[in-house]
Amino acid sequence: MNNEKEKFYITTAIAYASRKPHFGNTYEVIMTDAIARYKRARGYDVFFCTGTDEHGQKIENYANESGVTPQKYVDKVTGEVRGIWDRMNTSYDYFVRTTDENHVKAVAKIFKRFFDQGDIYKGSYEGWYCTPCESFFTDTQVADGKCPDCGAPVQRASEEAYFFRMNKYADRLMDYIESHPEFIEPESRKKEMINNFLKVEGGLQDLCVSRTSFKWGVPTFDDRHVVYVWLDALTNYITAIGYDPDKSYEEQSDLFKKNWPADVHIIGKDILRFHTIYWPIFLMALGLPMPKKIFGHPWFNFGADKMSKSKGNVIYADRLADRFGVDGVRYYALAEMPYGSDGSITYENVINRFNTDLVNNLGNLVKRTLDMQKKYFEKVIREPSCPEPLDEELKEACRVATEKVCALMDLYHIADATGAVMTLLSRANKYIDETSPWVLAKDESKRARLGTVLYNLLETIRVASVLLLPFIPATSAEILSELNATSELDALAQTADELGRKNAGYLLFDKFSSFGQLVPGNSVGESKVLFARLDEKKVLDEIAAEREAEAAENKSDKAKEKPEGCALIGIDDFMRIELRTAKILECEAVPKAKKLLKLKVDLGYETRQVVSGIAKFYRPDDLIGKKVILVSNLRPATLCGIESNGMILASGEEQVRVVFLSDDTPLGERVR
Repeated sequence: MNNEKEKFYITTAIAYASRKPHFGNTYEVIMTDAIARYKRARGYDVFFCTGTDEHGQKIENYANESGVTPQKYVDKVTGEVRGIWDRMNTSYDYFVRTTDENHVKAVAKIFKRFFDQGDIYKGSYEGWYCTPCESFFTDTQVADGKCPDCGAPVQRASEEAYFFRMNKYADRLMDYIESHPEFIEPESRKKEMINNFLKVEGGLQDLCVSRTSFKWGVPTFDDRHVVYVWLDALTNYITAIGYDPDKSYEEQSDLFKKNWPADVHIIGKDILRFHTIYWPIFLMALGLPMPKKIFGHPWFNFGADKMSKSKGNVIYADRLADRFGVDGVRYYALAEMPYGSDGSITYENVINRFNTDLVNNLGNLVKRTLDMQKKYFEKVIREPSCPEPLDEELKEACRVATEKVCALMDLYHIADATGAVMTLLSRANKYIDETSPWVLAKDESKRARLGTVLYNLLETIRVASVLLLPFIPATSAEILSELNATSELDALAQTADELGRKNAGYLLFDKFSSFGQLVPGNSVGESKVLFARLDEKKVLDEIAAEREAEAAENKSDKAKEKPEGCALIGIDDFMRIELRTAKILECEAVPKAKKLLKLKVDLGYETRQVVSGIAKFYRPDDLIGKKVILVSNLRPATLCGIESNGMILASGEEQVRVVFLSDDTPLGERVR
C-alpha cells in the first residue's frame, strides 16, 4: 500500500457539555482514536476532530440552578470532558467548542444564508417538547406523555420559530443514500433511517432551527431568536476545519479543502437521524460534498440496563482507569463492543477480561519470554539458526493476524480486530508449551534450537505489539522498548515528525508487522509486570465500599447545599404547600429511636399525630403547649413503625430550631 500522504478526516460527535461523560460516552472517543491511530499506522495523514456542544436550554437551566453563567458552566464541564479524553490517551488533532468565536460567527452566517436562499422560514410551533433531548414531537410520536427517544416526561410547548424546509431536499437525499450503499453503516441503521423517517406517510417534516424561549445559543439576525441545537452542533464538522459560508468552495482555507469531505463521522446510534438526514440536507443547501461514511456505533449498557444516574449504575472512564489503568480501560471498551449490537460493562466482566487477556495472554507471555532470554542468553538475541516445521505455524499466525487486523479495522470491526491479536498471542503461548524451552536449556546440544525458539517468541511479541498499537498504545510502546526494537521506535518518532504529531505513537503496519526483523546480537531490556493480576473479590469489595462512601458524602453535600444552588419554583408550586398553625398537645420520646419525638397536635379543626426528628434538640416538656407551623398536606409516612401525618417547621442543620408562634395565634390558620 503506497498512500503515505492520503488524508483521512475522522470525527466524533461532540459531547454535550451538561454533565461529566460516563463510560458509554467515552467509548466513542476511544473507538475513534483507535481508528485514527490505525490509519496513521497505515500511512494516512489523519485529522481527528472532537469537542463539545455547549448551547441549549438544558445548559441554561443547569447554569441557573448552579448560580453561575452558562459560559462559566460549560467551561467547567468542557474542562472535565477534555480531561477525560486526554486521560484516555486520545490523539485528537482539534478540540472544537460551539462557543468558539469562529464557530459562532460561521453558524450565524449559515443561518442567514439559509434564510436568504428560502430554505428556512418563520412560523410557530405547538407540540410536545423534551428538554433532555432538546427535541419537539408530534401527538402521534408521544406515548403516555413520554419522549419517544429517551423516555423523559414531555411538556406542551408553543413558540415562534424558524423552520428548515426538509422536504425540499428529501428526494435528493433518498437518491444519494440509495446510490451510495456505504454512506450509512451498519446496514441495519440505514434501513432504520429509511423506513422510519424518509419513507413515511406525509414525508419528512420541516425542522425547527431556532428558539425564543431561552437565550443561550448562537444569536441570529432576528433578535428574539437563537439558533437551535442541531444546526449549531452539526456544523462543527466544517467550522473546525475553517469553513467560511461567505466564500466559495475554491476560496475556502487549505485545511478545509484538504480534509472535506469527512471520511467518517463516528456517532452513537441515538443521534443517527440527525447525522444521516438533517446533516446531509444542510450540506446540500450549502453546496458541499457529503461525508463519505456515517457510522452509528451501539451503546455500552451496565449489564443489561442503560446507564442512568437515577439507577446508580453509572461508570466513569477516569475512575476505571484509577483501578485498571488507561490501557486496561481502552482495551475493555474496544474488545467488548460488538459491531452491530449493544455492549455490556460490569465490574466482574472488566476484571475477567483484564486477567484473561491482558494479564495472562499478553503480560505473562512478554515477561516469561524476556526472563528466559535473560536467564539463558544474558538478554542477547540469538540467530534463528535451527528452524523446525513448527516454527512456520507461528510465522503464519503472525501473517494471518496482520491481515485480519487490517481487514477488520478497515471495516470498523474493532472488537474482532482485538480478538485477532489475542488469537496470535494464544498461539505464542501454545508454542511455548510445544517447544518447552526449559527442557531445551538442559541439553547443551539443543542450545541453537533454544535460541531459535526464543527468537521466534520475541518476534511474535514484537509483531503483536505493532498490531496492538491502535488499541493500547502506551503498553505497545513499552513492549517495543523492552525488546529494544529501535527501528520501530525510530520510525515512530520519524512518522510523528513527518505528520506534525505531538506524541510519537505511529508506525507503518506494512513495514513493521512482517516476521523476522529483530537483529541477532542485539540485547533485550529488563522485563516488567505490564498488568498485575486482580483479585476479583477484593476489587469488588473495594468498589462497593467506595460507592457507599460516595453515597454518604453526596447525601451530606446535598444537605449542606447553599440556597442559591436550589432549583427555582413558581408561585403555583409554592401555593400547593399547605402550612397551618397548630398547638402541641402531647409529646413523648419514641422508644429505640434517639432522634425521634411523637407529637399530638391540634389544628383547631382536627388533631394529628406527627413524628419529628428533633429529640436531640428538645425535651418533650419543652414543646407541650407550644404553637407551631405544620406542613399539613404531606403524604403520611411511617417512621419506626409510627405513622406521621405532617412535618413541624424548623430551621438549621447542626442546631435545629423549631419555629414557635405567639400564644394568641389562632389554630388552623393558613400560613402564607
